[in-house]
Amino acid sequence: MIEQLYQLCQKELTEWCTLMTHDRSMAEDLVQEAFLRALKNDGLLDSLNEKQQRAWMYRTVKNLYVDKIRHDCRETVTDLLPEQGMEATEYAESDYEILLSALPEEERMLFTMRYLQGYSSTELGKIFRQPPGTIRSKLSSARKQLKQSLKGDYYERSEKNRNKL
Repeated sequence: MIEQLYQLCQKELTEWCTLMTHDRSMAEDLVQEAFLRALKNDGLLDSLNEKQQRAWMYRTVKNLYVDKIRHDCRETVTDLLPEQGMEATEYAESDYEILLSALPEEERMLFTMRYLQGYSSTELGKIFRQPPGTIRSKLSSARKQLKQSLKGDYYERSEKNRNKL
């Protein structure tokens, strides 16, 4: 049964996947992995008609591609993080204090307690006698302000670097 399915849709799956990934080699790998999954699920595939089997294969290839993209993104992010025990030089402790000092006092306290000390918004709501939704809203505002501050700092550094050239 798997052999027939392979003969029926291997080429079209590979072509479709190549269009999706823009990489023939990756497409071939994903299709191959999908057929391995088909072998593991042969009981399920036997119960489906030909059209449903093809749909299952397409869905499996697409899901494998999405999983690969997610995995690659996580690897990229963790590769960029500094190693444990190393101090981040770009924003040392004093830089954090300067960034946080730009926040209103209540938001600074909430942000510090939530993200540096590990309190949940529910716990903070109990401490400050406010609904957790209000706490989350204030934390969102603090994050937006910090993001704006970081963007401004980034653009200032970029402008300085351009002026040096």
